Amino acid sequence: MKIVCITPIKHLDGVYERLEQYGEVIYVPEISKLELITLLSETPDIEYLFTNPNKQDFMLDEEVLKNSNIKVINTCSTGLNHIDLQYVLGEKNIEVWSLKEDFELINDLPSTAELSFGLMMSLLRKIPEGFDSVKKGEWDYEPFIGRQVKGLTIGIVGLGRLGKITTELFKGWGVNILINDPYVGTFEYEEVKIKELQENSDVVFLHLHANKETRNMVDREFLSNMKKGAILINTSRGELVDEKEIIKSITDEHLGGYGTDVVRDEFGNISDSKLVEFSKENNNVIITPHVGGMTWEGQTKAYKWAVDKFGEING
Repeated sequence: MKIVCITPIKHLDGVYERLEQYGEVIYVPEISKLELITLLSETPDIEYLFTNPNKQDFMLDEEVLKNSNIKVINTCSTGLNHIDLQYVLGEKNIEVWSLKEDFELINDLPSTAELSFGLMMSLLRKIPEGFDSVKKGEWDYEPFIGRQVKGLTIGIVGLGRLGKITTELFKGWGVNILINDPYVGTFEYEEVKIKELQENSDVVFLHLHANKETRNMVDREFLSNMKKGAILINTSRGELVDEKEIIKSITDEHLGGYGTDVVRDEFGNISDSKLVEFSKENNNVIITPHVGGMTWEGQTKAYKWAVDKFGEING
């Protein structure tokens, strides 16, 4: 079989070689949307596509796939917002393989939760701007006095895999943890209504999938209900957040900070992002380029797992 790989994997030990075991690989990790459209239309025997949203800056939609013979999209991710599922699963009848239900694997992948913890620490202790000051030859701690974690109230919205891992990371830190997730039932931490979590939490973590219930959930009302000076951490999806309201809340000195690994339109031109532009002059916004799962250990394990799904085609 012929597999087009549009995500970089050669930097990971043994992953590309493993993929080659399952078929002929067309390796184009930096391919543009237009180039992929051309490749798929001119190479009708390509039936399998291997991807990951972190490097893919366009949607896999009707425009890309309508003239293709793709049978399977194999995405090394749990999130699927880089795929137009309505078209792919419906009209085009393409199978989509993801890691969303591969619990044996993903429960052993804490990288994204660890990054969310790091974003929190960077904001609480003003680490990036403190380092910037030192690089300028300065040595004055006063502008960078931050907050300690012990004694804070931590709100976690979404108690799926990453939400649970995040609670584990806080063990021993002396914090009070509040949980909001109407779907998971009881847990060892206190489960509260969302407004109570907002009003009492010093740090709020979003660990949610993007769907019709969660898109735009962080709006003006959500932010106004948050405790003044609290910080918000989002390593889930940019669609959960109204970024204009984030900017307004920080400008109004209500929201204390926003740490995010995702922006609202990762499939557009990032240089057009108002949030990215705002962050250039506002140290209480920290943005990382969707690196949550991008550790050597996590990537290698996840990509090998995803690649091996091709072995199931022929039994």
